[in-house]
Amino acid sequence: MNLRDLPALLLLAGLASCGKEAPYVPNPVPFLSLDSVSSTSVIQFKDSLRIYLKFDDGDGDLGALNPDSNSLSVQDARFNRPDYYFVPPQAPATAKVRVKGRFVLRMKNLFLLGSGNAEPTSFTLRIKDRSGNWSNTVSTPLITIKR
Repeated sequence: MNLRDLPALLLLAGLASCGKEAPYVPNPVPFLSLDSVSSTSVIQFKDSLRIYLKFDDGDGDLGALNPDSNSLSVQDARFNRPDYYFVPPQAPATAKVRVKGRFVLRMKNLFLLGSGNAEPTSFTLRIKDRSGNWSNTVSTPLITIKR
């Protein structure tokens, strides 16, 4: 190759790459993002807290087939262990398709641990797909639980 041909070759390579999107490569690890929370203040045993989450899973195996299988982990900052919730399948069991969407976790009967009139906490969430892959974790802002 001659050095004077280099500019023409670079121009040709640049034109060939214009307008083409890179092909989608499915990521088998689910991804969560926090969309919003219904409120940052709730009355214990009265109000429900709704946590709105967005998800993206490249191979479509998000959500459990068995209703006794809980795949959404929710860690209250005040406790040592998380609670687990059922998430239904987001695509047919045999489908290998990308699934994206939004779901709502409704938490009712939140309560104070201490004897004060208010208590702050936050919730950290992650989800496991049917292949055993855990998503990233997302956290809510501080939520104040009031008497």
